[in-house]
Amino acid sequence: MNEKSQVRDVYDAVADPTRRKLIQLLAEVEELPLHEITVHFQMGRTAVSKHLAILKDAGLLIARKVGRETRYRLNATPLKEIQDWVSFYEGFWNERMDKLKLLLEEKK
Repeated sequence: MNEKSQVRDVYDAVADPTRRKLIQLLAEVEELPLHEITVHFQMGRTAVSKHLAILKDAGLLIARKVGRETRYRLNATPLKEIQDWVSFYEGFWNERMDKLKLLLEEKK
């Protein structure tokens, strides 16, 4: 199976700072066309399009054709997977910190 036919991992998609900035930008609006997105980055339209394609492959974006332009909208649902993963480790570390507090209080 080649890379193009695989669904992109959401963790891989958000690993890049440019893509995280794209997610944040699209979270603040209903949708934006490519030319309005591009002005927020110091890179060409093609480079921005490649980042958008990666996010779209991960299910984080919905693209809609309006005439000759493509408009992009955030689909935050796949981010729930990351939230669930982080929440598990938040609980893990909170438990460890509570145990450490108890140990420190016992030593006083």
